[in-house]
Amino acid sequence: MAENAETGVKEKEYPEELFFEDERYRKLLMQYQCAILELETKFHVLDTEFSLRHNRNPIESIKTRLKSPHSIVEKMQRKGWELTPESIEKNLSDVAGVRVICSFQEDIYSLARLLTQQDDIVVVDIKDYIASPKPNGYRSLHLILGIPIFLSNGKKHMRAEVQFRTIAMDFWASLEHKLKYKQDVENADMIAAELKGCADTICQVDSRMQQIRKMIDHKQWCEPEKAQPKENALWQESRVVGPECE
Repeated sequence: MAENAETGVKEKEYPEELFFEDERYRKLLMQYQCAILELETKFHVLDTEFSLRHNRNPIESIKTRLKSPHSIVEKMQRKGWELTPESIEKNLSDVAGVRVICSFQEDIYSLARLLTQQDDIVVVDIKDYIASPKPNGYRSLHLILGIPIFLSNGKKHMRAEVQFRTIAMDFWASLEHKLKYKQDVENADMIAAELKGCADTICQVDSRMQQIRKMIDHKQWCEPEKAQPKENALWQESRVVGPECE
């Protein structure tokens, strides 16, 4: 225990211990874990139905993550927010995280549209880094959603972050994440430019692979289109309205 010099009150040196000692924090993490389970189930159902209707699966893999107590505490303290269960639930949108890796870019929008059109899902925020990539080349579709969980005392919505990427987008993001934490790298600007170039190349590959799939489905050759992310609105009334599945 460490003593606060201003108040004289003894405080925990490692406040993340609250998540193991206090039932309120344990209950909160349990609720976020339930939101992850609900999302996984919804995605498995969509993937199964899509497979039946289109004879292929749009989802390559699903990865889940529950933010660690240490990471929660670090972010709450960095932002200057009160470390209480109520404050965590109010201020953090990424305690529960699900990453969906899709085969093709259009599958991302189709799945996102189908998910957000479900009447028990609440759309909180949408950030489309596919249509508008980050300056470093990062591409992904991010959704913040209110996910219903059904407990013994009733229903409650928990916020969760869903990230959609193609296999190529996820490959680039994983390597970029590892490389950017290397220390004392010379010519950092040149390396950043090279990574941006790789991201653009991967975007072109994603587009060409999607065109090849369409040619195979239609049994007809057509000239592959160049990747040109649309800048027009992809959303209407907080609902995903990306391209239809073929």
